[in-house]
Amino acid sequence: MSVPKLRRAVAWFIDFALVLALAAGLAVLTFHRIAALVTDVPELATRGGFDLLTSRGDVLGASESLGFSLWDKAVLYVEEAFGLLVAVTFLYQWLCLAFAGRTLGKGLLGLKVSPSMPRRAARRAAVTTAADVAVFAAACVLLIEGHFVLSVLVWALAVGVFFLNALPVFSPTRRSLADRLAGTAVTGLGISKPGAMPPARTSWP
Repeated sequence: MSVPKLRRAVAWFIDFALVLALAAGLAVLTFHRIAALVTDVPELATRGGFDLLTSRGDVLGASESLGFSLWDKAVLYVEEAFGLLVAVTFLYQWLCLAFAGRTLGKGLLGLKVSPSMPRRAARRAAVTTAADVAVFAAACVLLIEGHFVLSVLVWALAVGVFFLNALPVFSPTRRSLADRLAGTAVTGLGISKPGAMPPARTSWP
């Protein structure tokens, strides 16, 4: 029996809400890390003074060097946040599918991914993570690195991969791109196969 589209959609929203909560937490953490670079006045003043003394009069060059150093650190912090977001999302998907056969969202909606073998779970988790998070993260990283045109192209690719993974759920087979590549299927817990006979009841004398 095919799983209703609404149940799969709600399950996905629950799992994606967890990803958004993680992203929000990482955003706050990254903001504080970047703010610490600016508010650490003694360190900045010491480094700025040293750069000024060794600049041989090139004050503009010394200030640019300090500014680029701060920018590079800020970009690194943002990239680390995106990398951690992708890694945790993959681990969440893989560990849930490999050991429980369902993510939190699917479990709450009475759904299960089968078969739940670690290799198939890893493949499905990789595709799901790429479609939901990883490609979008790559586009954002390219943008802050200054590759605007390439970033736009990757954003377009991210949208395409997302819909390529999501739209097949509305087909008669209800199998997403992740399901097809991993050889899995989403089924309902406790739903018997079509044509299966109910278990015989034992009569007592």
